[in-house]
Amino acid sequence: MNTVILLIISNIFMTYAWYGHLKNVNSPLFMTIMLSWGVAFFEYVFQVPANRLGAAQFSTVQLKAIQEAVSLTVFCGFVVIYMKESLRWNHVMGFALMVVAVALVFKK
Repeated sequence: MNTVILLIISNIFMTYAWYGHLKNVNSPLFMTIMLSWGVAFFEYVFQVPANRLGAAQFSTVQLKAIQEAVSLTVFCGFVVIYMKESLRWNHVMGFALMVVAVALVFKK
């Protein structure tokens, strides 16, 4: 569970670093890049320990699959809460199919 919690925190930082600047597209690109790099540093502060802890119980492929499911979940919340955009049914279904793909990784 610690792995998933750390990945959630990590993905909050990374999603903001990747997409948060889209709310203010008038800021200079170089400054935006530097700010995003600064935010992404904190993503790594949580992501690296998450993967180190997770490697004790999951394969590398499973860790990546977990990360993708967490990333999609965090992204959906970010889009609705921070970007104030709506998710349409086809967005939700597309993401749900990706989560099904993640679940397949754990099948033996």
